[in-house]
Amino acid sequence: MTREALKIATIGGGSSYTPELIEGYIKRKDELPIKEIWLVDIEAGKEKLETVGAMAKRMVKAAGLDWEVHLTLDRRAALKDADFVSTQFRVGLLDARIKDERIPLSHGVLGQETNGAGGMFKAFRTIPVILGIIEDMKELCPDAWLVNFTNPAGMVTEAAIKHGGWKKTAGLCNVPIGHRKQAAEKLGIPEDDLFFKFAGINHFHWHRVWDKQGNERTQELIDLIYGPQEDSESHLKNIHNAPFHYEQIKDLGMLPCGYHRYYYIEDEMLKHSIEEFEKGETRAQVVKETEARLFELYKDPNLDYKPKELEQRGGTHYSDAACELIASIHNDKRTDMVVSTENNGTITDLPYDCVVEVSGPVTAHGHEPYNWGAFPPAARGIIQVMKGMEETVIRAAIEGNYGAALHAFTINPLVPGGSMAKTLLDELLIAHKDHLPNFSEAITKIETEQPETVAYVNELMKSN
Repeated sequence: MTREALKIATIGGGSSYTPELIEGYIKRKDELPIKEIWLVDIEAGKEKLETVGAMAKRMVKAAGLDWEVHLTLDRRAALKDADFVSTQFRVGLLDARIKDERIPLSHGVLGQETNGAGGMFKAFRTIPVILGIIEDMKELCPDAWLVNFTNPAGMVTEAAIKHGGWKKTAGLCNVPIGHRKQAAEKLGIPEDDLFFKFAGINHFHWHRVWDKQGNERTQELIDLIYGPQEDSESHLKNIHNAPFHYEQIKDLGMLPCGYHRYYYIEDEMLKHSIEEFEKGETRAQVVKETEARLFELYKDPNLDYKPKELEQRGGTHYSDAACELIASIHNDKRTDMVVSTENNGTITDLPYDCVVEVSGPVTAHGHEPYNWGAFPPAARGIIQVMKGMEETVIRAAIEGNYGAALHAFTINPLVPGGSMAKTLLDELLIAHKDHLPNFSEAITKIETEQPETVAYVNELMKSN
């Protein structure tokens, strides 16, 4: 891209992550000729938008920049003639995440933001919204790049590219960044002197590592991070740090994503989640309290920098990754990044037209993934199941298809099959009915035929 005087729009501008986003732009002020930053949110997020927006203006002013920071509830005004559109919204706000976690856990089933029943429902709520945003973009900013780090990032990105037809979409996640930093620290080698190859899908990838001399260091890192004498410390703030089984990771020969804990050591993760639930301390409830404290900090008229407390929110580096991707596209920097993008044969075990999360340079025309090839059977089997589940979730979300939703619940490894899958699906449909217009027919049927389901959900949610 060569255009100067960039306009960047952020949907979900009232997010607690916005200060990191602004900090990332300021760090790249010499690379990004920004003229306008538009922060847009919905009516329910107006107060947060005004608070974080005022802080964003202070940060820009403190940096001595003349950028215009606009705050609006009018999405179309924000999108008009935008060069880049970033998305960081949460349909239903954190109260929806609390439901995603508490309802499954009330049955002894994992409740988590992007995995299991909760992750699928976050997709059900989010995918129709991202497709609506794309329809606006087709009219108002047809040449813009869409940079998505709304979770579940992989499914949302796949919906945007395959079903919205917006090829200029890149999905981002902070998890690979943490793994890169962890490897550099363990090996005592600067991160830039290591070469990484990540491959998989969002929150379900593996990676390998080489040094500048061409030596693969993956097995050494497995020993250093997951060996019997190591504490297997995780860089992830938002999930329980239960230790992996060393022998399993050693046999796999690849470094796992932190979220693989939910699949490789499901019983330990579930036990911990149930303990949190019983204490009224699910991750969503903790995050809600953390956000409340952050926004109190943001209200300080003298605060004109990102506070360190934001790192406790659990998504540190998300926004900085978005800024780097934008800078790499605009300047054809070819920064090596991990991006959710079209597979196009990168991973031979997955459909050609699906979206995968892989390494590669980010160019002016987008992400160019490194070829990965095939996975060993132990990884191939489970990732094919997970991709099939994702594709079914996306179809259910777009069509409002109850049968497809039930099929996705049955496929998902973290949801028990049979009657429990249907019970969870029905209860979560009732809990989220205000944000699931595509499922209105199925929800009306449940309300009519299963009053006990409605009563159970209402009673459980009283204790939020």
